[in-house]
Amino acid sequence: MTAVEMAPAPAGDASGTATRVTAAKLDPAQAHGVFRAVLDALARPGTVSRFPAGTGGVVPSALLPVLALADLGTGVCVLEEDGSRRWSDVVGVAANAPAAPLEKARLAAAVRPVAPQEILRLARGAADAPEDGALLCLPVAALEGGPHAWRLSGPGVPGERDVAPRGVPDGFVEARAEAVGGFPAGVDLLLITPDGRVMGLPRSTALTVVAEAEAEAEAEAEADAGGAIPVASEEEN
Repeated sequence: MTAVEMAPAPAGDASGTATRVTAAKLDPAQAHGVFRAVLDALARPGTVSRFPAGTGGVVPSALLPVLALADLGTGVCVLEEDGSRRWSDVVGVAANAPAAPLEKARLAAAVRPVAPQEILRLARGAADAPEDGALLCLPVAALEGGPHAWRLSGPGVPGERDVAPRGVPDGFVEARAEAVGGFPAGVDLLLITPDGRVMGLPRSTALTVVAEAEAEAEAEAEADAGGAIPVASEEEN
């Protein structure tokens, strides 16, 4: 797995925390720009959107959607290194949003690599309440150049689209498949780079590893060819 560049955690002193809280408070224009980028990313899976200039820096980019979308009625979970609540506290104050355990959070973001088991713990909602499914923001190193290509299809994707993000945790594809297997219940994911680029993977998007997709297509073609009924020529008749 490619290492993901992480922003430094807030300093333990009160002045450092206060500086980060100030930086995390998005003004209306910034919040709208982040919200727009999130909507575009989820509406057009596999394409790259970008957060507005000036919204990153001190604050890890993966936290920006939470800061733009959270409010008093939205449970938020920030995945940090074991035992740390430094960014959790910053987000809680800056967004005025209550902290929630991962299983109950509507918005979740990570400032460290995410384990596949954590994707499986996310709230998925239900068939009659899909809006209760969580949105998780994952930090990745880049949105291209990864060792494995994915083939995306579904709403918002004209035909098929191949992508190869870099810095995705091992086991991600399998964990996501299970987390969205009960569609319309499921989870929505945002892959976010340190420089503020974002790619959406909503629960409605079908994702296969390209090599597996090509193997399946070849198998189907062989099965179709094997099942074809030969047509006799006029000479044979």
